[in-house]
Amino acid sequence: MSPNDSQPPSDEVLPPKRPLTPEAQRALDEADERRRLRDAEAKARERELGGRAGPDPVRYGDWENGGIASDF
Repeated sequence: MSPNDSQPPSDEVLPPKRPLTPEAQRALDEADERRRLRDAEAKARERELGGRAGPDPVRYGDWENGGIASDF
């Protein structure tokens, strides 16, 4: 093992992890719930057929067609 490896050698004893506070655990649970809802919403959306490839022009402000960009 080289000295630059991020994992400790297997014979090294690691200190026990500190328990999370109730507030920290609640924050992690809320974040997991938000991720679960976001992923469920993304799966429920219909896919666009025949739509543009690349970034959304409304979001990025440029419309590109055939290699020519125009800005409205």
